[in-house]
Order: sequence, then C-alpha cells, then structure tokens
Amino acid sequence: MKMDSKRMRDLLIERCQAPDRTISFDREKDTLRIEDSDTKKGVTIELPRLVGKWEVEGDAAIEEMVYYVNEALREMVSTLSLDGKEQHVYPVIRSTSFPKESKEGVSFVTDEHTAETRIYYAVDLGNTYRLVDEQTLQKYGWTKDRIREIARFHVRSLPTEMKSDEVAGNVFYFLNTNDGYDASRILNDRWLSELKKDMQGEMAVAVPHQDVCIICDIRNQTGYDILAQMTMKFFAEGRVPITALSFLYEDGELEPIFILGKQKSKE
Repeated sequence: MKMDSKRMRDLLIERCQAPDRTISFDREKDTLRIEDSDTKKGVTIELPRLVGKWEVEGDAAIEEMVYYVNEALREMVSTLSLDGKEQHVYPVIRSTSFPKESKEGVSFVTDEHTAETRIYYAVDLGNTYRLVDEQTLQKYGWTKDRIREIARFHVRSLPTEMKSDEVAGNVFYFLNTNDGYDASRILNDRWLSELKKDMQGEMAVAVPHQDVCIICDIRNQTGYDILAQMTMKFFAEGRVPITALSFLYEDGELEPIFILGKQKSKE
C-alpha cells in the first residue's frame, strides 16, 4: 500500500495517542505535534521526512519513531538532575537553526562550532538524553567550563570503528553506532588528526544527521560530487537532520564547502 502524509499521520495518531497527551496536526507545515497535556512539552514530527524514511526502511521507520516519541515524552516530564551524572554528560551537535532555548524560554548551554553547526550538552539517560539548560547548570552549581571539559573528555572515549567503501577512486568511511552521539565524534580532535595522517587526498567530514559521521578521502573531483549526493540523501532521511553541507578538514579546522556539479567552492 502506498504511504503518504495522511496515512502516516493516521498511523502515528493511532500508535501514539494516550489520555495524558494532546495530538495536533499542522496542515500548512505538514507536521504532527504530540505533547504532554500538562507540561505542553512534546515532539514535532515532519511527516514528509518520515514518509521518505519509510520508503527506504519500511515499517521499521514507524516503530523507531513511536519508540522515540514515547521515550522523549517520558523524559521530558521528569526533572533533569546533574547530581552524580558526571559520567553521563556528552556534547551533541545540532544545526545552527536548532532552537537555542527550550519552549519555556530557558537558554540551553551551547558553544559555537561552525557556520553550520552548534554544540549543545546533554545528560545521557540510557534510551535517550536531555539537553542541559542554563537554569539546570546554575541549580547544581556547575560552570560552563566544567560541563564542556567533561563532555569533550567523554566524546573522546566513544568507539570510532568505521565501515569503508571505495567509489570512483575515493574512500568513504562511515561511523554509525546509533548511540545518539555519532555526529558528536566530529568534536574528537585527536581522532580526526590521526585520520588525516592516513589520507592520500583531501580529508572531508560530514554530519548530515545525528546518527552518522562520514569521513572522506577525496582523491579526485568526482569524489566531491559523490559526497554531495550522499550527504543530501542522509540529511533527508535522518530523524534529527543537521546539515547537508560537508567540511574540509585542514590544520585542525573544519571549513564548510559548497559542492556545485563537478566544481567545489569553499564558503
């Protein structure tokens, strides 16, 4: 049976409805909002994006979204504590268009990263995580330097095993553990620096969505075209999209690049 936004909307409403939840549909934006009736905290689902993912993954895409909604709402209504959570703090990469404050108007703890990405900080709760806001930081007497240092230390301890594929003479490496911090590996400077030593061509990095980090050894012009197509595809399919642009990695710096046809154009 063909899937469209209307059918996807009806399936999600059926699977996610509960007495303590409010579900609303925005026809203009083609999004479904599922939130806790008391706190008004919730999740907004872009239906066309989920339909696109369903066309690739089938019903597994719906199962994953339902699970994500249930876990997210469960954690949203609980109070975030930093007591004894030092071992569970990690950095999270998001697009610069991602909100800098919660719906209650409280600013998240953030750091600037690139023109396309921003760093947030989160407490890992097992099946999901919660972004840390300034209010929580102050409540538990943490400084921004402290949470930054702890998070950067932990991201360096995450596994970095990758799969590789050679296409048209270019080598592409994929990190996809689905631990929620795949894109965060881009903050592991030591890891990127070691990878750079083994590159025969130019090194490019892409984090199209939260659950993948792509490292590329670009050895010819065709490599840029492949990278652009690949990044756009991942960006369109990701549950938490970040950026469709890629970055050149040189001298420890990430520089966004625009790839047009068979030409590469640095920002």
